[in-house]
Amino acid sequence: MKLSLGCIADDYTGASDLANTLTRCGLRTVQTIGVPSDDLALPEVDAVVVSLKSRSIEAGLAVTRSRSAEKWLRGRGADHVLFKICSTFDSTEAGNIGPVMDALCADSGDAIVLVTPAFPETGRTVYQGNLFVGAVPLNESPLKDHPLNPMHDSNLVRVLARQSQTKVGLVDLATLARGEASVRARLADLAGKGIGAAVIDAVFDRDLETIGNVALDHRLSVGASGIGLGLARALVASGKVRSNVAEANADAPVGGPAACLAGSCSQATLLQIANAEKAMPVLHLDPDRVVAGPDEARRALAWAKERIGDGPLLIASSSTPDQVAALQSRHGRDAAGHAIEQAMADIANGLVQSGVRRLVVAGGETSGAVVDRLGIPGFLVGAEIAAGVPVLRAVGAKNGEMLLALKSGNFGGAEFFSDALKLMR
Repeated sequence: MKLSLGCIADDYTGASDLANTLTRCGLRTVQTIGVPSDDLALPEVDAVVVSLKSRSIEAGLAVTRSRSAEKWLRGRGADHVLFKICSTFDSTEAGNIGPVMDALCADSGDAIVLVTPAFPETGRTVYQGNLFVGAVPLNESPLKDHPLNPMHDSNLVRVLARQSQTKVGLVDLATLARGEASVRARLADLAGKGIGAAVIDAVFDRDLETIGNVALDHRLSVGASGIGLGLARALVASGKVRSNVAEANADAPVGGPAACLAGSCSQATLLQIANAEKAMPVLHLDPDRVVAGPDEARRALAWAKERIGDGPLLIASSSTPDQVAALQSRHGRDAAGHAIEQAMADIANGLVQSGVRRLVVAGGETSGAVVDRLGIPGFLVGAEIAAGVPVLRAVGAKNGEMLLALKSGNFGGAEFFSDALKLMR
């Protein structure tokens, strides 16, 4: 297997978002959970997205895991590697985007790396280096209130410069609009001044195509699924990859009981939970009881086992930002977050042991904890449920055939859970 594109994602939902984007653009794509073992049988593909749960861990550990993933991808022939980050640039002043970018850039030998979380299709644009969510800057949007990585500065040049050891510059929209030659000249000028990273504006899909063509000049890029779209279209347009349709067996029916888990506290997920209550039984966990011990997870499993034979159900740990802040003040941010993630992973494992074979999970950290507990090494990418969220068929799962959907908290429409279950047969 010789890869045309290698990708390293800093969480599992972001990885499935990217894998979905690459598949839609014609690249045969597999998403792996962690760096694959040598005995994992992978089909012939154009791209591999290595999913890491590295967004919120200690920066040095994130660097080590990311470099290991890059080494594996380069060893399979990937000339270009994309470090995939969240479209809200989820990070803190200590990292982890900057430190991982610095390490991968040093390993690649590139003088400068292009950076953009823009993905206009999902309402994320960058103008004059500022990240917008719809019509407002990130720091004025509801997305600023991430429970682990709140974002209170929309200026990505400033945000990245606080994390990175290199100087950070800007390629503005006016330069981008003049075309690839103009962007290349700007990058050469910045690199000549000792600037090692350049945030690049992007407002329209066509901007991503220009960025993708330029990025392929280099061995590394950093961004959200939008830059993946640009890279994939550039690979197909250049003839380096022949456009393929999604693998047919990725959408083959599995059957069996279905369940949904929600751990995200985003406004989008809270609305989706409220709508799900009209269509299926919903259990809201008591977060203080979750932190106190395993009894709340046991209660949830007992509740689910009484109902799972009658149709899909949903178990939610999601809370409003005010409730999350209060919980964190009582128990500590890390302790509360870890307890909830592990409880959701315990519940998912119990559901699967009870026969669930179709599982929808909302929330990046929740998805990571669930997939790790289930020990699923990889996925084939199937039909798109919503922008950035595909149906995933487990590869090499110890529990046999399974379909999953891993959703970033902010993604999907109001009826997301019902929409997902309709496609996960």
